[in-house]
Amino acid sequence: MHRLEECYQLAERHFNRSFPRPQVTLDLRGQKAGVAYLYRNLLRFNGQLYRENAEDFLRQTVPHEVAHLLAHTLYGERIRPHGKEWKGLMTGLFGLPALRCHDYQVPRRRSTRYLYRCACPEHMPFTPQRHALVARGRRYSCLRCGSMLRFTGQQQSL
Repeated sequence: MHRLEECYQLAERHFNRSFPRPQVTLDLRGQKAGVAYLYRNLLRFNGQLYRENAEDFLRQTVPHEVAHLLAHTLYGERIRPHGKEWKGLMTGLFGLPALRCHDYQVPRRRSTRYLYRCACPEHMPFTPQRHALVARGRRYSCLRCGSMLRFTGQQQSL
């Protein structure tokens, strides 16, 4: 929150105007380090990536997401997410490289596949999301043989 406030104070001095502070959460998961929700004035950050990369996260990721909110406020909704307005804020205001993506190590999650069968000899692996849809009543048929795919009761960990 301290780094966020530094970014906003710098922007306010530079543009000689105030900016509303966003709501901030550390509940983001997965590959992304941060996400700016422009219309909700909300920043979500990945708490795990923050803990594992605190110095770079505070130096680069927090200003990156703040720049999205500032660009939207200053230049409107018709700008590109990583366009010239955003890049100008990153380099001109914050003095940072305008990097679109982080290079933090993100551990791959173990994933489970649910094995389904049809008349064909091999299994058809389903993702947990697709398996959940089947549990709610959705039905799938094999594109090769046309018969209904049925859950075998077996799972496969990847």
